[in-house]
Amino acid sequence: MMMMCCFAVFSSAAKHKYTLVIDAGHGGKDAGACAHGAKEKNINLAVALAFGRYVERNCSDVRVIYTRKTDVFIPLHERAAIANRNKADVFISIHTNSVASKKPISGMETYTMGIRRSDEKLSAAKRENEVISLEDNYQQHYAGYDPRSPESTLIFEVINETNMAQSVELAQLIQRYTCATAHRPNKGVRQDAFLVLRETSMPACLVELGYITTLSEKNYLVNSSNVDLMGRGIYQAFVAYKKAHDGKGATTAEIADPVPQVEEPQNLAVPMEPVRTEEQVRPVERTVDTNASDIIFKVQILSSGTKLKKSDKRLKGQKNADCYREGGLWKYTVGSSTNYNEIYQLCRQLRKKFPEAFIIAFRDGKRMDTRAAIDEYKRGNSR
Repeated sequence: MMMMCCFAVFSSAAKHKYTLVIDAGHGGKDAGACAHGAKEKNINLAVALAFGRYVERNCSDVRVIYTRKTDVFIPLHERAAIANRNKADVFISIHTNSVASKKPISGMETYTMGIRRSDEKLSAAKRENEVISLEDNYQQHYAGYDPRSPESTLIFEVINETNMAQSVELAQLIQRYTCATAHRPNKGVRQDAFLVLRETSMPACLVELGYITTLSEKNYLVNSSNVDLMGRGIYQAFVAYKKAHDGKGATTAEIADPVPQVEEPQNLAVPMEPVRTEEQVRPVERTVDTNASDIIFKVQILSSGTKLKKSDKRLKGQKNADCYREGGLWKYTVGSSTNYNEIYQLCRQLRKKFPEAFIIAFRDGKRMDTRAAIDEYKRGNSR
């Protein structure tokens, strides 16, 4: 009950506002990763509050909700529930990474929900998910999930392709802006089986700010000026994402704390991770033999902060790749057909070179919901 009261205080009374939920990872009895005299829970909270302050000062049309604003313990399932109850438009979880190796590792990475690859020896999600052992009756909340069992990752499925695609876009923007603004080494966008992301019903991602186990990284992460820069970078990414998806300017006419324009990072190409739906793992049958000629299917292979040359090695020889600009990113596609099954087969081939490839759809030259496009293709309706 006390937690619910605190949560109510954190949210504004305004209704029907664009809602952002900011989740500071760990807290209370769960310190998270600890090294060199620092605790992850404190770093996460400091950056989460800095990010939130930028949004609150500059975006009057956004309702900001925090899963925690103090050093308290919140179960993972409750963090997702807070976002779902408030019909959040975006969920961003802030964390700090660690590694058992003595080799110094540095850099920031952002994750979206996905099944961990079997050849990945170290999983950020495995460490973050172990916190559930501090929760009472965690087996009931997580359907028997055991953080020590590799087989438990099989319970994870990507349910909503639209949310996943937008989650990847959000994650890419966070990497692009925060690494540029806060001068962080860019370790890219990845997927992993995070419990805190599993049950969110909106675009969601988890940020790993840096490695607390590397002394130079720890010193950077606890510095108040750097905390502000990281918060500012995530804020800039959120504004860019919101503008791309709601068609409105996210900031007010009078910005209390203006943020300078971020110079376009050079040579930044963040690989997009696999985005699959049930429809996209098998061909589909059409119930009516008519032509939905105004819907075009393509395969998206990667996104980049800068426009790539045809000879760029990241295109892996795909000189016929097309590109379009969306959300401040250049997005590269291969193939173009009104026949979904043709593009499905092409996607399967391209995944040998681009495991991150997925299918997108356009109507009259504008990006549309892929699931809706597939449904129309099945029905054979043109409109």
